[in-house]
Amino acid sequence: MSEPRWDRLLLNATLASFEEDAQEPLIEGGAIGLHRGRIAWTGRMDNLPAAPDELAVTVESVDGALITPGLIDCHTHLVFGGDRAGEFELRLNGTSYEDIARAGGGIAATVSATREASEEQLYAQSVPRARALRADGATTLEIKSGYGLELETERRMLRVARRIGRDQSMTVRTSFLGLHALPPEYRDHREEYVTLVCDSILPELAAEGLVDAVDAFCENIGFSREEVRRLFERARQLGLPVKLHAEQLSDLDGAALVAEYGGLSADHLEYLGESGVRAMATAGTVAVLLPGAFHVLRETRLPPIALLRQYGVPMAVATDCNPGTSPMLSLRLAASMACTLFRLTPTEALRGVTVNAARALGLSDRGTLKTGQRADLVVWNARQPAELCYWVGGGLAHRIYVAGEPVSRRKPSRHLPNAS
Repeated sequence: MSEPRWDRLLLNATLASFEEDAQEPLIEGGAIGLHRGRIAWTGRMDNLPAAPDELAVTVESVDGALITPGLIDCHTHLVFGGDRAGEFELRLNGTSYEDIARAGGGIAATVSATREASEEQLYAQSVPRARALRADGATTLEIKSGYGLELETERRMLRVARRIGRDQSMTVRTSFLGLHALPPEYRDHREEYVTLVCDSILPELAAEGLVDAVDAFCENIGFSREEVRRLFERARQLGLPVKLHAEQLSDLDGAALVAEYGGLSADHLEYLGESGVRAMATAGTVAVLLPGAFHVLRETRLPPIALLRQYGVPMAVATDCNPGTSPMLSLRLAASMACTLFRLTPTEALRGVTVNAARALGLSDRGTLKTGQRADLVVWNARQPAELCYWVGGGLAHRIYVAGEPVSRRKPSRHLPNAS
């Protein structure tokens, strides 16, 4: 051929697509072609349509290494001011999350620190967290607001989230979380605050192009179903998809509510009942499991994994990266914990941080290794998918591609017996 057809061709790979109906879920001796930010070809090397040097400008061998889609962290609170390490100690000494929140700690403490931070300060504090997630294989993040609880700080948070996506070679999807907690100045004016969020703050931020989805915390220490319904009605009017923190500490039937609105996801779900599972299955709402918060809060009630499997509800896994209940900076660790704590199989957990996580964000152009998909992928210091959940810690991501371009590279890890 007179001109190379692809920008890059990776050879001698073990390809894990995570497509649900893939005829070959794991392809050894595989190859993947990348062109103009998309996957141009994938399959076995012996099925390549021409000689490698004729097909691509750059041809590289990965020496049998595992290649997966770029990981997708579909639930984070990554932009915030300060930290809450002191609360970690309080919980270790027996103080409950609810007691800390009612005493002015918890979300309220982070709201205070975030309000005090400038946009540049928020960006400087948040970028290292985003880089840590990317270094462990995450190429797409969801970032929520919800630590401002008034227009200007919510705007700063969402602007920082957008900037992280632009500056750090990642896709960032934003969620407006105005109904996260009741701000102190509205402690005695609850209905007035809900009205402010629904009728003023959300429409203004949406008009500025800062909101991709709308979220809320439906819980006894958060907001009621009726209050969340008001928010979801306004989101519907604005053409924005919804998601929900639901059934984390009690069963308020929040999952059924978000499913009623065709929601992208219901997240946490430790107290989810069968009726909520049925509603999610009917609506196609993704169950987002957050083992980091389960671990940090030392919870004992597991999400209803068997029911979710029974009804065919897709399960995603996320870090829930936040300063209070899940200060986690590794999506691969979240997948590992989903296996050990929630008894997901490695395949379920890895689908949970790829294809199902994409679905939880309403994204259909990533999460699998399929022709036409966005060329976000990771070359790992591993040869089998289960290793990504098996190893706890360590730098397994050898090379990360975002839209077909390499954004980081590590030397192979010497301590792994099968490192590439």
